[in-house]
Amino acid sequence: MNERFELLSASDVTIEGAVKYADPMVLRGLLYQLTGDESIGSTAVGAAVAGYFEFKTLTDPTEVALLQAKAAEFLKAYRDGGAGDIGIGPADRLQRSLGLCAGEDIRDAEFEMWLETLAMDPWARGFTWSAEPPAPVLEGFSVAVIGAGMGGLNAAVQLRHAGIPFTVLEKNSGVGGTWYENRYPGARVDSPSRTYTHTYGVDFPFPNPFCPQSENEKYFNWVADTFDIRKDIHFDTEVTSALWDEETSTWEIRAEHPDGPRVWRVNAVISCVGFLARPNIPPIVGMEDFAGRLFHSARWPADLDLEGTRVAVIGSGCTGYQMIPEVAQVAGHTYAFQRTPNWVFDTPGYLDPFPQQVTWLDRNLPFFTNFVRFRTSWMYGPTNLQATFTIDPDFQDPHTLSPINKKIRDQRIEFMRSKFATRPDLLERMLPDAPPMSARPILVDPNRSVYDALLEENVSLVTDGILRITPDGIETTDGSTYDVDVIVFATGFKSNDFLFPMEIRGRGGQGVAELWSKDGARAYLGTLLPGFPNFFMIYGPNTNPYGGLQVVDMEEVVTRFALGCIGHLITEDKSSIDVTEDAYWRYNNELDQVEVTKVWRDTRAHNYFTNEFGRSSANMPFDVRETWRWLRDPSTPREAGDGPRESIRPYFGEDLVVS
Repeated sequence: MNERFELLSASDVTIEGAVKYADPMVLRGLLYQLTGDESIGSTAVGAAVAGYFEFKTLTDPTEVALLQAKAAEFLKAYRDGGAGDIGIGPADRLQRSLGLCAGEDIRDAEFEMWLETLAMDPWARGFTWSAEPPAPVLEGFSVAVIGAGMGGLNAAVQLRHAGIPFTVLEKNSGVGGTWYENRYPGARVDSPSRTYTHTYGVDFPFPNPFCPQSENEKYFNWVADTFDIRKDIHFDTEVTSALWDEETSTWEIRAEHPDGPRVWRVNAVISCVGFLARPNIPPIVGMEDFAGRLFHSARWPADLDLEGTRVAVIGSGCTGYQMIPEVAQVAGHTYAFQRTPNWVFDTPGYLDPFPQQVTWLDRNLPFFTNFVRFRTSWMYGPTNLQATFTIDPDFQDPHTLSPINKKIRDQRIEFMRSKFATRPDLLERMLPDAPPMSARPILVDPNRSVYDALLEENVSLVTDGILRITPDGIETTDGSTYDVDVIVFATGFKSNDFLFPMEIRGRGGQGVAELWSKDGARAYLGTLLPGFPNFFMIYGPNTNPYGGLQVVDMEEVVTRFALGCIGHLITEDKSSIDVTEDAYWRYNNELDQVEVTKVWRDTRAHNYFTNEFGRSSANMPFDVRETWRWLRDPSTPREAGDGPRESIRPYFGEDLVVS
């Protein structure tokens, strides 16, 4: 019984006040689903703009008020009826309801994908056995999951749900991956927290639209504890190598463990180490001579007290821009060392918690969290993101690459001018050369950001190159010296060194470095490598989803695909599954053709989006709807004509070889 005691005692005034804080489009879809009221479906929508994309919303205030009144009426009746269990309504109504929430019809071919984002079924992206697995084969099969961050925890949860034996190997002392390691001041997610959960985490009580590090870490601990994963994790265990044994069709995994070196033999490996995990510290002369504290932002000392100190922050990416305003509030003086400025996007409420009325609705309006999750996913979906990140070859402008790219740049400059109205020198130095979206978009609060910090007397922007580090501080190429007590490297990660520093060797002793020697890290569907059987990567090459949806969505669908392959080995009592080299290159050739149309390939951009070979090993250029179909089920071939790029055939007996 899911009785909502809080709602039972809620007054009419409380209910009427709370519904005014709901997105009217969420109410539009949710109320129609719950009631079937056609007057809701007849409300009209128009276009609006937020951040870097357009979306559909209600534009008539009287229709907004109508939906709010209907929502209050529904909640009052639900309260008066005892606020007990309630169903979602007819399943055949859901497609229309989601369309009303989105503001446009949901196509039949996409409906299942969007239904997953609604998360009505917590196991919508789980693996389902096609036949009862042979007990002896299942019990004798084992999987090693490397990493206990977002991807690794989900892999473990899904393996547990499927009943497949597994072990998790985690180099840190706790779960959370990047949110365990990155504890610098200002660390905060830049994806909406509503979509920064797995399908089974839709009701987790996030207090913020964009949560800080502590709340993100709390969520991952909740996952580990709710699904009883912690007992299967070996903490403080860093994998050093994984070697394929052809004779036994197993992987030999070696790791450094608190009790000394350890070895595991497993049938399959799911690597969830990500690519934003290994700190990148540029080699600067004199680092070893510095008399103060010097460290990377991902290794923030727990005992560090910045009160009154002089701090140098080196780096101007997301981390640096998040950190500088926070450090400036306590440090005596903060020096921001910047080589390349980045575009920032003012996001109302970025630093604020949800209003209490919103979290009240989370707890008391049935399925509200589900429809909010869908609505947020839709806004960050392929329709918007594909347009935002794609070059228009017919558009001519010296600074931008498409009409929407120009609109974004104009908006960003307007925001900069509003901040630097009295400091044209800062406007000039903070204005990027590269077009917007060619680097990671940095979200900031409109009222408190790096721009505001740079206007303060105790913050200095330094744009001259660093010549050396001295015992007392930093010397720049123009001969200036800056005496500091603390140097923080906000210089990112070895993001193009996938699987680093592990030694991974497949058939015939081939290493991944040999496979990737041509032009950097690649994979088939971002997960499989030819010659490396039963080895799956989560958040692997080219799975940073700039074709729609979020990282967690990509990790979930790749994990389902991996478990589909593993499940096939178990039910068919087979030893290995591999992708052909022809399929690997066929897929990557298609990827390369799409990638050259993306704004991050602009030669003025210099960041982790592009590797040393001039291509991206990180970003996924494909429309996520294509990727979702490819990854849906390796045992069920797609029919001819079902989508573009039919040469990609990720199915058993086609691109996938089972033996």
